[in-house]
Amino acid sequence: MKTGLAIALALMAFAVRAQTLPKPKEFYFDQDRAAVPIVVVEGVQGDALVDQLVKARERGRKVIEATAQLAHVAISDGRVDLGKQLYDQALASTQAGGTTWRSINWNYGWDLYRLGEYQPALQRWSTLVSGVGAPSWLPPTLAVGLWSVDRKTEAVEWYAAAVRTEPTQWTNPANFAQLLPTWTEAERDTLAEVHQAWVANPPSWP
Repeated sequence: MKTGLAIALALMAFAVRAQTLPKPKEFYFDQDRAAVPIVVVEGVQGDALVDQLVKARERGRKVIEATAQLAHVAISDGRVDLGKQLYDQALASTQAGGTTWRSINWNYGWDLYRLGEYQPALQRWSTLVSGVGAPSWLPPTLAVGLWSVDRKTEAVEWYAAAVRTEPTQWTNPANFAQLLPTWTEAERDTLAEVHQAWVANPPSWP
């Protein structure tokens, strides 16, 4: 009973922290090796992919990464509860703040966002704000996440950080397909709405 209460309180604290984001920094130039899809097995799909990922876990080869990729596969196949359980399992096996932990949260966030679970997705990405450096993926991703949960003023502030960093790129939505090749068209369209709001009322810095 006490353990259950402790977990519930920890989850509540996590949600509160995620709801309160710091103000954006001026620039976000850093590349982030954590912000990439987790791929242990490639070149196969369907049952063959699942079988190879399960075998990788059994053999102890990149167990955490294989679990995270399996989580993504499960969610993509509509087995959402299983996918979330696997993601949580992978996170529980990593050191908080480390590259693998950050990568799992980044991937988990995108899978949640694509399920329409915008607030939980934003919470995942929010855990990465105070990480290493100032990663370039952060402003547009938080902008689209915040816009999707109707925190539009904050979304525009984060989008403005992208513009300050690379003004020749982010002032024109026609660049989005090239800048964000892994995003869906719907996601890029949502970011275009943020862009329009930024054009209408660009926030000053600082």
